[in-house]
Amino acid sequence: MDTPLSTIAVVGLGTMGAGIAEVLARAGREVIGIDISEAAAARAAAALEAATARSVARERITEEERRDILARFRTFCDLQAAADADLVIEVVPESYEVKQQVFRALDSIVRPDAIIATGTNALSVTRLAADSARPERVLGLHFFNPAPAMKLVEVVSSVLTAPQAVAAVTDLAHQLGKEPVAVGDRPGFVADGLLFGYLNQAAAMYEAKYATREDIDAAMRLGCGLPMGPLALLDLIGIDTARTVLEAMYAESRDRLHAPAPILKQLSEAGLTGRKSGRGFYTYEAPGSAVVVRDALTPLETATTGEGREVRAVGVAGSGTMASGIAEVFAKAGYDVVLAARSPEKAETAKARIAKSLARSVDKGRMTADARDETLARVTPAGSLDAFAEVDLAVEAVAEDLEVKRQLFATLDKVCKPGAVLATTTSSLPVVACARATSRPQDVIGMHFFNPAPAMKLVEVVRTVLTADDVHATVREVTTKIRKHPVDCGDRAGFIVNALLFPYLNNAIKMVEQHYASLDDIDAAMKLGGGYPMGPFELLDVVGLDVSLAIERVLHREFRDPGLAPAPLLEHLVAAGCLGRKTGRGFREYARR
Repeated sequence: MDTPLSTIAVVGLGTMGAGIAEVLARAGREVIGIDISEAAAARAAAALEAATARSVARERITEEERRDILARFRTFCDLQAAADADLVIEVVPESYEVKQQVFRALDSIVRPDAIIATGTNALSVTRLAADSARPERVLGLHFFNPAPAMKLVEVVSSVLTAPQAVAAVTDLAHQLGKEPVAVGDRPGFVADGLLFGYLNQAAAMYEAKYATREDIDAAMRLGCGLPMGPLALLDLIGIDTARTVLEAMYAESRDRLHAPAPILKQLSEAGLTGRKSGRGFYTYEAPGSAVVVRDALTPLETATTGEGREVRAVGVAGSGTMASGIAEVFAKAGYDVVLAARSPEKAETAKARIAKSLARSVDKGRMTADARDETLARVTPAGSLDAFAEVDLAVEAVAEDLEVKRQLFATLDKVCKPGAVLATTTSSLPVVACARATSRPQDVIGMHFFNPAPAMKLVEVVRTVLTADDVHATVREVTTKIRKHPVDCGDRAGFIVNALLFPYLNNAIKMVEQHYASLDDIDAAMKLGGGYPMGPFELLDVVGLDVSLAIERVLHREFRDPGLAPAPLLEHLVAAGCLGRKTGRGFREYARR
């Protein structure tokens, strides 16, 4: 098994197999592409020709290098072609029966020292290895789609896999310019193990009609910086594939969060499997197309939520980073802003923070000095909520403590004029509880900004069962005017973003608790395999472990799902005062400033 793996067979030339073949051929390997379909083999060869032609046009390779790459890729329709391979990578459909047929056939074809790798992301590598004549040479080699672009490769060992085989494919992954992560054999491995639980919850959220598909996807793109929303991603992966992965995960975990949402079964059995069929959660121009077209569920661009109330002056209550950021956003959009804190000094400090932020924008050429001065002049600091007497919209951004917020809303009820809209920026508390602290619950709504407010485009607009239609219309209108993207959601724990984000973070912690993978490997897997801007442990330390634990507890209390119970490791770290970057230690240690 000390072969350099110079000749590699790829069995199954669909999108993933063709992508893997391209990566190997570009890296100087002799590639034997095998598919029972001549058409699939022809498409794979054509895809490589097109990809290398683009590389020549962009001057990334020469014409001679292109010819060499194309010469290294040969296609066949018979498994016998794998006889000379040092490594065989199978990427056939996610079915034990189909994969086992391939493995049994390869036993009598490949050399005794050849390594056989499965590209599965859902099925048991151990079970596939056990069916092989030489289980010690079988492992998992899970590339991510599109294989030429995605850096992550999960190298999956079973209890039967020889260490030499693992070392050989790990070296190969490095030589291909990939980042290999060593993982054990369990459904979904690291990246998909975390990703598919999140996708499943998004499907269930949509099925419950809690939010539209567009709002769910926009919320996760804009609120978390993800490259795609979860429902669009399910369409790309294939809804039938996602269902298979989740079934395998549930069979092992028995966690309700992994039980496939019924809508996945309904869509799969109707043949609405996503992009490949032309329709899934969205409708596409044609099967295989990435172009979304209008359908019966597409919201009308001209649709309105009714006429809102006039808003000229805005009050922002609070003196922290969030309050000053929100005040800056409104002032930039031309609104007169009263920034009220518990004392005149705190209010002045908050305004100074805005001045500093605007100065940075001027330094970076994002705004002129005159625009900065005009914006700052619109902000009036105040040491009391009495200054909100004439505001049309009052936005609170104080501590995430229900009693504190209720007291503040009781005060707003007294000082704000009739017809003023009262908004809370809570991320996890019930908006209706704030509304009930007033004599005008119909005027109260949630307006959840994301941190940092000047940069983040998303605002979750949270209406309670008591919120008036014109209040909802007002906040949507204002959100658009301040150049943010509003998404509608109901008044339940976590709204859209936190309800999908924090169970994913909690599951990452459970992986570490179970010693399945390290912090670094999990963070790398989600950044490189899922396109996340930060790994889960980086994000937890930035958010604050105490804040994260509080949100987890709220979600668990609301939905009563055992799978949402906070991971004990998170509770232990918070109890020890390890709260993340703000204390210098969380899941990792940080240098004190």
